[in-house]
Amino acid sequence: MRTSAKHKNPATIRGLYDQPVKENDPFYLSRIQMLDNNACSDTGVQGANVSFQTCKDQVFTLESSMAGAGFVAYDSPSAVSISSSRSPFSPRGSQSCLSDPRPSPDNTYGSPYSGSSVVDDSNKLKHKLRELELSLLGPESDTVDSCNGCFITGDHQAASMASFNCAQLVDLVPKFNLKQILVACGQALHDDDMLTVTGLMHVLEKMVSVSGEPIQRLGAYVLEGLRARLESSGSNIYRALKCKEPTSSELMSYMHILFRICPYWKFAYTSGNVVIKEVLEYEGKIHIIDFQIAQGTQWMFLIAALAKRPGGPPSIRITGIDDSQSNHARGGGLHIVGQRLSEFARSYNVSFEFHDAAMSGCEIQLEHLKVQPGEALAVNLPYVLHHMPDESVSIWNHRDRLLRLVKSSSPKVVTLTEQESNTNTSPFFSRYLETLDYYSAMFESIDVACPRDDKQRINAEQHCVARDIVNMIACEGPERVERHELHGKWRSRFMMAGFSQYPLSSSVTMAVRDMLKEYDHNYRLEEREGALYLGWVNRAMATFSAWR
Repeated sequence: MRTSAKHKNPATIRGLYDQPVKENDPFYLSRIQMLDNNACSDTGVQGANVSFQTCKDQVFTLESSMAGAGFVAYDSPSAVSISSSRSPFSPRGSQSCLSDPRPSPDNTYGSPYSGSSVVDDSNKLKHKLRELELSLLGPESDTVDSCNGCFITGDHQAASMASFNCAQLVDLVPKFNLKQILVACGQALHDDDMLTVTGLMHVLEKMVSVSGEPIQRLGAYVLEGLRARLESSGSNIYRALKCKEPTSSELMSYMHILFRICPYWKFAYTSGNVVIKEVLEYEGKIHIIDFQIAQGTQWMFLIAALAKRPGGPPSIRITGIDDSQSNHARGGGLHIVGQRLSEFARSYNVSFEFHDAAMSGCEIQLEHLKVQPGEALAVNLPYVLHHMPDESVSIWNHRDRLLRLVKSSSPKVVTLTEQESNTNTSPFFSRYLETLDYYSAMFESIDVACPRDDKQRINAEQHCVARDIVNMIACEGPERVERHELHGKWRSRFMMAGFSQYPLSSSVTMAVRDMLKEYDHNYRLEEREGALYLGWVNRAMATFSAWR
C-alpha cells in the first residue's frame, strides 16, 4: 500500500495550540503519514502510510525491504529533505533535566532510555547479530569487513545478504524488547556498523505499528527517521518525504484532537494569560506581540478576562507573527485571525486593533513590530524559539538576535514556553536517545486519552508529531529545525540578552493545576528555578517562565 503526495513543513508540540472558544480551533504541529506495519501485513490503517522517494525514484515505506535499497553503505549523514520550510521552532539543550533515571512506581512504561543498562543490552544484541552474521556468511566471507562488520561493495554482497532472513533475526533476539532494539539500531548507525543496522531494521519492520502500543507507534516513526538518515548519502538520497497533504479542515481537526487530549498548549496559554493579566491589568493601552499566533484563540480568553476589569477594559492591540502550517490549517492568512479577534472583542465592547506580520521570526526587525509610545507591551514566545537557528547553525544566530530585539522594544513582560528536551547541539546518538525518551513519554500521554485503533488519533500523531521525530533523527545542519534546549540554557540566553526573571505568583500555579484536573493523573506540575515544569510521570515535557 503506497501513496505518494506532497508535504510541507514539520512542527511539533506546536500543533497543540488553539482551544476552540466558539468553534473548533486546534494548535499547530507537523505532518507525516505512515503505514501500520504489524507483522508486515498488507492491510494498514486507511490514510496512514508514508513513502520516501530517492533520486532514482525508488520508494520506501514501512513495509518495504531494505534489500530494495541495495544495502547502500552509509557514509556521512548530511541533512536531507526532512526539513521545514517554515521558521525554526524547537528548543535545545543545556545540562539539567527533570527526567529521573529511576522508574516511577506508577510509570508502567519503564525507565528512560539514557540508562547504561539499555546501552549495554544494545551491545549484547550487536554481539548476537555478529554470531548470526558468521553463521550465515561464514567467517571467511569477503562481504564483511573483519574490523567492524560493515559491508564491502561487490556482486557477492547482494546474493549473500539475500539469506539474511528476517525470521531468523526475530528468533535470534526474543529476549530483547522493542525499546532495546531501537537503541541498538541507533548506536549501530552511530558506529557505522551497517550489518547490524540492516539486520535490526529488518527486525523493527516486524515490530512497529502506528496502531500499536506507544513504543510501537514511536518505533514506526523512528524507523523512518533512521532510513532517511541512512539514505542521505551514496546513490540513494531521500529528496523528499512524500506525504499526503491534508486539507485545511482535516489538519485543523487533527490539531484539535491533540489539543483536546493533551495539555501542552493549554499549559502555555493558561500560564501566559495569568502572567500577562497580572502585569498589564491596570494599563490603559495594551500591545501584545505573539510570535506563534496560530488561530489566535489564546487571546479570546484574555480579552474576555480584561473586559470584566473594574473601571472598564483597556484598548488592546495584537501583533501576530504567522507560520505556514497555521496558515494552511486556517485556510488563509492572518487577516482571518484579525477578523475573528476583532469580532470577539466587539462582542465584549473592547477597543481592539490587529496588526499582522506575515514573516518568519528570522526575518523580523524592530520596525515590523509597530511598537508605539505610551502602550504597555507584552511578548509571547510559545514553542517557537527552538526553531530559531543559534550560533551552532548560523553566524547570524537568530535565536539570540531575536531575544536582543525583543529586549530593545522594552516589554513589560515576556512569556516563554518550550519543550524540556536537549536536542540542539547534541551529537547524533545522544540526541537519538533523548528523542526516544521524550517522545516515548508523549506517546504514552496520548495513549491514555484515545483508543489505539482510533483513526483520528493515528492521523493526529502522523500529521502533528511524527515529522518532528524524523527531522531530529535524519537531519543535520540548517535542515534540522527541531533544536530544543533545556530551561537552564534558555535562562542563560535571556539573562545574556539583559532580561531578569519575573517571579511567578501562586495564581499561575493554581490556574495550571485547575486546568490539569481535566487530564490524566500522571501529569505532574513542579515549580523550581522560577519556572513551571509540566511533566508526564517522571519526565519533564515543557517549561513556562516569564521575563522582564
